[in-house]
Amino acid sequence: MASLEDPGLRRRDLLIASGALAGLPAWAQTRSITDGAGRRVNVPAKVQRIFPAGPPAAIWLYTLAPDALIGWPRANRGPELEFLLPGIGNRPEVGRLTGRGNTTNLEQLLLSKPDLIVDAGSTRQTFVELADRVQAQTGIPYALLDGRLEATAPGYMLLGELTGRQERAALLAKYAADTLRTVRERVARASEQPRVYYARGPEGLETGLGGSINVEMFEAMGIRHEAAGLQGGLARVSMEQVLAWDPEVIVTIDQTFSQTVRSNPLWRSVSALKTGRVHLSPKLPFGWIDFPPSVNRLPGLWWLGSKVFPALFPEDLSVITREFHQLFYQVDLSPTQVQRVLAGRD
Repeated sequence: MASLEDPGLRRRDLLIASGALAGLPAWAQTRSITDGAGRRVNVPAKVQRIFPAGPPAAIWLYTLAPDALIGWPRANRGPELEFLLPGIGNRPEVGRLTGRGNTTNLEQLLLSKPDLIVDAGSTRQTFVELADRVQAQTGIPYALLDGRLEATAPGYMLLGELTGRQERAALLAKYAADTLRTVRERVARASEQPRVYYARGPEGLETGLGGSINVEMFEAMGIRHEAAGLQGGLARVSMEQVLAWDPEVIVTIDQTFSQTVRSNPLWRSVSALKTGRVHLSPKLPFGWIDFPPSVNRLPGLWWLGSKVFPALFPEDLSVITREFHQLFYQVDLSPTQVQRVLAGRD
């Protein structure tokens, strides 16, 4: 099978490609749209089938145009399916074109007969080159969305233009813009910032360094995290370093760590343990902090603010959770389901 990283297609792949493309609907009209990387992309007048290049793009597409989503890079599990639209959340696994361990190839991509490929995340040259290469090899338009939190509102407007869902896109864009503006304004009013540590992994000794996508939530809000002075991605730190930081608030996405840290003698002297400020982030159907880094993080802005600055964020998180699920995931949650989401467990 042809890899997406191959510079060209083998003869067999070209035959398969031409056969698959012959089955695509004729594009009577196309529209030239500038994507999030500044590329001009010729998009069909009517887009009905969209292939998500990775998990962030799949969530963007689900929230705006669920009927057009061909499938998911990774099939959703039972706990996730409960919080997604029936018939959409359980669409098939199609693999991923980008990110760690891409799992699809040109044959699979072409056989799914998409009108459009969408990726959401980095718009660095590496991803531009991949998009250009796949588009050239398959003839399928490939659009990039800027996946940064601050680009969410314009990203929705672009995706609305690509899919012909401008009215709904404007609604979701407004929610994103209003939320980010409000949480930033409130954090800016804080008289002082508590020491915050983002703990990942069952031991809590993995964290995101400054500039990492894993801590973009903190940095976009203006919340300083203890590893901000070190630039990079995910990194493992020592227990001695955590003790030196002595965080007053610990945020984690790891259920094992949240359950065991209170009985771990190594952590007992940390200020956050003494005051009970260890917080497990919600994760259903998708994480609220960084997994995956998509629009599923929007309610996490309210949640994170309430944990770090409770006096500045008095909103009822149950109401925010219910409203977000109604607007973005298009499902109505029961009070029990809302509490399950906020508990942060499967």
